[in-house]
Amino acid sequence: MNKVRAKKHLGQHFLTDLGIAQKIVDSISLDHPILEIGPGMGVLTKFLIRRPGIDLHVIEIDRESVEYLQNNFPEIRSKIISGDFLKLDLKKLFPQSFSVIGNLPYNISSQIFFKVLENRNQVPELVAMIQKEVAQRIASAPKCKEYGILSVLLQAYYDIEYLFTVHEHVFSPPPKVKSAVIRLRRNNRESLGCNETLFKQVVKTTFNQRRKAIRNSIKAISFNREAIVDHLLLTKRPEHLSVDEFVELTNLVEQNPLRDR
Repeated sequence: MNKVRAKKHLGQHFLTDLGIAQKIVDSISLDHPILEIGPGMGVLTKFLIRRPGIDLHVIEIDRESVEYLQNNFPEIRSKIISGDFLKLDLKKLFPQSFSVIGNLPYNISSQIFFKVLENRNQVPELVAMIQKEVAQRIASAPKCKEYGILSVLLQAYYDIEYLFTVHEHVFSPPPKVKSAVIRLRRNNRESLGCNETLFKQVVKTTFNQRRKAIRNSIKAISFNREAIVDHLLLTKRPEHLSVDEFVELTNLVEQNPLRDR
């Protein structure tokens, strides 16, 4: 088998520039075992296995790619997982911490980040190539137009670096958009200091109407708005709030429930 056919329904765009592949691999530390998502024909894998002392697993949903990897990377044949990362039991595979690397399919990159977020206490580091627009959104600071739901939820638990941009012509087939490589490193925040389920609801609800002041966009959540209607946070738009301010807003909502009359 010389080559894997790129499949549109899987969002496959194979990186062909070995210099960029090396640069991506050099961006992740070896402090923990590593899981590579969607290795395809192993353009990152070939550099990962050269790193001394690495404990590498790879997961690939495309059976043709799995066969290619098994034939061309006998060193890790027992650690090639044929399956869907989104359905993978991470705690069963990695009882301890592990890092994540990969050229992520654009169509499910947000879902992958949400799964990493759910397992944040197991995943201290992630290096990924994704669509440039999504990378900018994740790394964006408050008061920027790209700042949104993913920005807040990921920045609550990770320090995020936009590392570099990758242009279309270094892929086969070339995508219609530019890509970017980002790095997430777990911060020291063990808990948010608020109801985390409500925090997610507040973030998602307010950004779903991001052009409105929070006092208007948050109406979908049941709480006593009249008690805090003049609070400064409610006069702002969601893109102006930092993670800590969203935590404060969440606590305000929880501390002011609707009461039966």
